[in-house]
Amino acid sequence: MDYEQPQPESETETTPASETNSEQHHQPQTEGNSSTPVPKAENPWIETLKTIGLSAVLAFGIRSFVAEARYIPSGSMLPTLHIDDRLIIDKISYRFSNPVRGDIVVFNPTAQLEKEKFKDAFIKRVIGLPGDRIDVKDGKVYVNGKVLTEKYLDEAPAYDWSSTALTPDGIVPQGHYLVLGDNRNNSYDSHYWGFVPKDKIVGKATIRFWPIDRVGGIDPQPNYQ
Repeated sequence: MDYEQPQPESETETTPASETNSEQHHQPQTEGNSSTPVPKAENPWIETLKTIGLSAVLAFGIRSFVAEARYIPSGSMLPTLHIDDRLIIDKISYRFSNPVRGDIVVFNPTAQLEKEKFKDAFIKRVIGLPGDRIDVKDGKVYVNGKVLTEKYLDEAPAYDWSSTALTPDGIVPQGHYLVLGDNRNNSYDSHYWGFVPKDKIVGKATIRFWPIDRVGGIDPQPNYQ
């Protein structure tokens, strides 16, 4: 972050011309004297407070608009994410683009989840995009009638379900997403409570920074082709 450096003040800025002329008429010149006053040293406590204040503002700005840290409190995303994993959430990408299938997203509770008194953010994987129809049957997920290959799962879903349970035609509405947990049989996700509006999405999980032995990118973008 670049900071604007204060510009050195010139004599004309510190001493008005009228005062300089008056001094020249009424005071003898003394060799070695300067008409520029010596700046007072700022109180170190004030400098410290300014530094702390600036740091707090920058930290708040970064957390609010760029990225923030989150931890995983449950096993709904196993085996991809473990309990107590610490992640960096990218909060800026979705300001310029939309989530894509396979993204792991953090989102605030939807209207339905708020009715159920949920307050904390959720983390799931995007499976259904606007315009998609999703079906789960025979241990597989189908997107618009085609099987979705999911190599990141340890266990196939043990339930049958269709997005027709949410809308008459089963189509994910514009501006909404269908999300499922990687721990398919132990995840409270879209197949229980519905779609996620984009404006509820906080950001995309990108980097794991804890524990040390698992530091790095969470996983590459899945190849669903």
